Amino acid sequence: MGKIIGFYVMPHPPILIPEVGHGEEEKIKNTYDACESIGREIEELKPEVIIIVTPHGTMFSDAIALSFENSIKGNLKQFGAPQVSMDFNIDMDLTQEIIVRADNCNIQTIAATGSTLKQYGREYELDHGSIVPLYFIESKYKSFKLVHITYGGLTPIQLYKFGKIIREAVEESYKNVVFIGSGDLSHRLKDEGPYDYSPYGEKFDKEIISLLTKGDVAGVFNINPEIVENAGECGLRSYYIMLGAMDGYEIKGELLSYEGTFGVGYGVMKFELKKGNMNVLEEIIGQKREKYNTRISNEDIYVRLARESLTNYLIEGNYMEVPSYVNEDMINLQRGVFVSLKKFGKLRGCIGTIFPVTESIAKEIVQNAVSAGEGDPRFGNVSVEELEDIIFSVDVLTEPKAATKEELNPKIFGVIVKSGVKSGVLLPDLEGVDTAKQQISIVLDKAGILPSEDYAIEIFEVNRHK
Repeated sequence: MGKIIGFYVMPHPPILIPEVGHGEEEKIKNTYDACESIGREIEELKPEVIIIVTPHGTMFSDAIALSFENSIKGNLKQFGAPQVSMDFNIDMDLTQEIIVRADNCNIQTIAATGSTLKQYGREYELDHGSIVPLYFIESKYKSFKLVHITYGGLTPIQLYKFGKIIREAVEESYKNVVFIGSGDLSHRLKDEGPYDYSPYGEKFDKEIISLLTKGDVAGVFNINPEIVENAGECGLRSYYIMLGAMDGYEIKGELLSYEGTFGVGYGVMKFELKKGNMNVLEEIIGQKREKYNTRISNEDIYVRLARESLTNYLIEGNYMEVPSYVNEDMINLQRGVFVSLKKFGKLRGCIGTIFPVTESIAKEIVQNAVSAGEGDPRFGNVSVEELEDIIFSVDVLTEPKAATKEELNPKIFGVIVKSGVKSGVLLPDLEGVDTAKQQISIVLDKAGILPSEDYAIEIFEVNRHK
């Protein structure tokens, strides 16, 4: 019977590698030393296979990608260190077993090969999210094959189930395996970091480390979505899969190092497991359903109408009639309306009208909710199974009025630009749009209007319901 004999969380900043950092790695020496200690520990464990889950391979919104050629190689050329190169054999048998079991459980995977990824304009190669952690292992121990996994945009529960599938496949393999969840924590710890500072960054890092240390799996799945959305992290989905591979055990995490020197949280952890009998998956699913029921019971009528409209369309195949619970304004007023869908903090669809095209706000919501779920060309159609994970918001626009650049305020006013037949619109109070200059630049680009062209500006406000 095979077994996962070690679980580790490792970050992947290329600057941690001396050939890239050129001395800057000394500023995160604790992280370096902790990764070195994991390398030495894995050398003693002598696993036949290392499974690594990374955010930086080719990622699919609806599937988990598993590298599926006999070998995989890569280097840190893009970070100025082509001499840091690696070439590993893939454990094709174990990878195949994981793919088959996932398919049997309706977890979508992709067997990633050179020809497969070429269709998407991507290379079949080892990514830095894998190279950096493996740097500390490969220098000490080389007698292992690799299972290389890039997590996808599946639901947290699906990722957890995939982790359980990995463990089952390992047990069937009769191999000793080490599992590495690659991921950085918040990228928003400082203004000089890779993203704008957010107070949620530090909150996320403290909370996820505390929960992993305590082995509170349900707590990991119940971190406030607003904290997750604003943290700018890339490790949480790796952890979902890792925790699934620990299912059925009592978990205790040991924090080996945490640093945020460069504005990004680097956490290094290892885990001890003791056989338990809790059905954590059932607990997570129950809590998810409870949160969903609480959320919809507290919706305002604008959001409720949007959710029910899309739900009705996906189930019945037609637009719903305007229900009796809407108020007089929703029936008597005509306004432009935007309906936005978010899933796990990321946009899943947004369609709107600047000027009304129906006889009432209510009908505008009914139509635009369906269009947001079925007609946004940036995304595939929403499925019924996704609805519980989708957060709806509704923006009702005031009537636009002519304005000058001096009147722009991206936190208060949305903006419309027009030049001949070309036009563009940008809603107010968008993350990352902090100045009028940014706002006008973005909306001109959306409209295909050059800054040197003559164009008219209109502004509007929105009443946001979420």
